[in-house]
Amino acid sequence: MPDRSRAPHAVPRAVLTVFLVLAGCLLSAAAQAAASAPEHPAVAPERTLHAAFLVVDGVYNSELMAPYDVLQHTRFHTDPWIDVFTVSPDGRPVTTFEGLKLTPDHSFEDAPPIDILIVPSAEGSMSTDLENKHLIDWVRRTGESARFVMSLCDGAFVLARAGLLDGHSATTFPSDYQAFADRFPAVDLKINVSYVQDGKLLTSQGGARSYDVAMYLVSLLYGDEVAEGIGQGLLIPWPPKPSTMPSIVVGRSVEPSAER
Repeated sequence: MPDRSRAPHAVPRAVLTVFLVLAGCLLSAAAQAAASAPEHPAVAPERTLHAAFLVVDGVYNSELMAPYDVLQHTRFHTDPWIDVFTVSPDGRPVTTFEGLKLTPDHSFEDAPPIDILIVPSAEGSMSTDLENKHLIDWVRRTGESARFVMSLCDGAFVLARAGLLDGHSATTFPSDYQAFADRFPAVDLKINVSYVQDGKLLTSQGGARSYDVAMYLVSLLYGDEVAEGIGQGLLIPWPPKPSTMPSIVVGRSVEPSAER
């Protein structure tokens, strides 16, 4: 048992002062390093990545254009960047739910290799699109080979119908949580979050939150500095405060893409 009755040896004031100064410098440096260290290292792709947006009649403007804007803006902030394009089943023009007329860049047949598959919500995402075998088969094949797969809002229903979400965590539009859980019990549904990342799968609530998941993907690939630059142009603060952008990351490990 230590003897606390004895007075401790006195420490010379000069020595104590030097010790405190050095300790303060070390603590300050450690704090700055912790503050500047990224939450996760950027994957840093070595080539331009090709991102395909699936467009069908009834696709919703918000879920299509929010992530399209974010990913397209990478070309102004990093090199290599993300090349974005639209794909429809037959390449014919489509009409969005809000009435915009779009001419897709590609059909399923002539689309180039796809690194990032994005499935925005559409009017038929919970009904007719799920019964479209041609569409679901293409989503399955493309999603399996893609480096990342992203859904916005009820686009998660399409990914789940294609079997891409089985055994994984995901989210969807809040008012459709119950319908999703009932139809796809093999998916671990997460609620009240902006987006979920489970490995290469990213799912979003959609709506205005569709920007969040795209910004997160940019940060994951190229780092917070690139995401911050894009955010400045789109008036999206980055990095976000967790309280303003709740999310769940189940698996962040993603292998760098191979040249092909």
